[in-house]
Amino acid sequence: MTEIDQGIQYMKEGKLEEAAQYFTDEIEKNPQDPVHYINFGNLLLHMKDYERAERFYQKATELDDNAATAYYGLGNCHFEQENFESAKEPFEKAISLGLEEADPYFMLGMTFLYDEQFKLSLPYLQRASELSPEDVDVQFQYGLALAQTQQLDYAKSTFNKVLALQKEHSDAHYNLGVIALYDENIEQALEHFNQALEIQPEHLLADNGKKQIEKMLEEE
Repeated sequence: MTEIDQGIQYMKEGKLEEAAQYFTDEIEKNPQDPVHYINFGNLLLHMKDYERAERFYQKATELDDNAATAYYGLGNCHFEQENFESAKEPFEKAISLGLEEADPYFMLGMTFLYDEQFKLSLPYLQRASELSPEDVDVQFQYGLALAQTQQLDYAKSTFNKVLALQKEHSDAHYNLGVIALYDENIEQALEHFNQALEIQPEHLLADNGKKQIEKMLEEE
């Protein structure tokens, strides 16, 4: 195991001080290698030390303008601080440099989703869902984007896929309940709201939806 591999292993084990020392030593030995700066940036990001993490990622891009993972790290720095507009460019850069994994597509899609630019989020979340078909969170967020853009049939199919991956997903049931209401299928909506509440009794939105349906049925 190389020294840098050992540093990553320390991170996985939660031994952050040991990891920091390894990355520091590697940077001192090889100050022109961007990988060490990226790894240290990842450690600092994990510790929510965003300002220092950003400096390490920036240094990596100065050493190698094609360091896609450094731009991905920069995007995460901005995203975690809810600077969604600032996060878009580095995520886009990471993708343009060939980081063909679900994560950058997903995170770029999420920046648009949180910025309420739902249509712009769709192609990135769709690509992430294709690259990571078994990832529950990816599939769920893609379903939300589809619902927000009124593509309800596709959203319904995606939320059902979420439930196939994770049977007890209260938010998927809640959203299927909302779609059923749009389709005027009251019984199905009530069933989904009940299932959401069975999984998560404090699910306020599902509880509100259930009460609205019960009130509608009483007034009939």
